[in-house]
Amino acid sequence: MKVFVYRNLRKKCYSIKALEGAMKGKVIAHASTVTLNECRFKVSKAGQARVRATKQKNVHAGVQGQWDGEIDPSMPADVSVSLYYNPYKVDTFVTFLTHEPVEAAEKVYLGFTGVFADKLK
Repeated sequence: MKVFVYRNLRKKCYSIKALEGAMKGKVIAHASTVTLNECRFKVSKAGQARVRATKQKNVHAGVQGQWDGEIDPSMPADVSVSLYYNPYKVDTFVTFLTHEPVEAAEKVYLGFTGVFADKLK
């Protein structure tokens, strides 16, 4: 199932929103960890500008990808690159060490310790 996952600051977890099917556009689950395949990193420029102007965070960035419906707390062994997004410091998701922009990845793990990916595109 194609989903959009974003950090839910109020519930301190990840919200998973369906992008297809009967529940399209609705949050279908909350989880502490999520693993996605065939991922794209999305940042709304208008939402980002609103955060920077008002200094109040809003849902404007996340990861879009294929989710199998499983919630497995263990991090896959094949995700090794740490990523982050901070609307006040960077315009897109970037690698933690080199600050190179990232648009897509084969696999992404969102968990307690951050966002990790493999086979960046």
